[in-house]
Amino acid sequence: MTSKWWANEESWRKAAIWVTAFMLVVLIVLTFDTIPKISVGSERVPAYSVINQRIDYVFNEQRNFQVPVIGTEQPLFGTILNEDEAEALVTWGKKITQGRNCMNCHTLLGNGAYYAPDLTKSWLDPNWGDSSMREAMMIRFLMDPPNNYMNDSGRKMPNMHISEDEAKAVIAFLKWMSSIDTNGFPYNFKPIDQEG
Repeated sequence: MTSKWWANEESWRKAAIWVTAFMLVVLIVLTFDTIPKISVGSERVPAYSVINQRIDYVFNEQRNFQVPVIGTEQPLFGTILNEDEAEALVTWGKKITQGRNCMNCHTLLGNGAYYAPDLTKSWLDPNWGDSSMREAMMIRFLMDPPNNYMNDSGRKMPNMHISEDEAKAVIAFLKWMSSIDTNGFPYNFKPIDQEG
């Protein structure tokens, strides 16, 4: 007595091998398609030197969410950095956020925890005040969060013992990260009014 093809173990084994092989090819194609789109310097992920420019968010009716707009020159901490200097500063800031395990409480680009505020667009958070005060307030806060507490959630960030230079690097990383087109994530974000 022969069994039907759909009840045959060998048929399912062959089907699993073919489906796995096909999906591996799809994954490879998608990877090669995606890498140029998510690399630094691409259309959606600006070069590190974007920290020398003003970053705004504007509602895009066609996409139905806010998108980053890179504006005029607005150097971070009053200094124009070339691409290599900007990359070094942003990379150092990223390493500091990784080393201090910021994602244990915060979310960055959709990854991490949801206990503390999302940091993806924190450079433009209205709590920092206008653009003339933002850098100084962020440095003060990062160096001593318990004494520079700014929100009503009842949660306080512990002192991570960040030096002023480390705080500047973290801020550079946060400014660069806010320039990334994240397809509207996080949703309902209200950017700072940058009249100044």
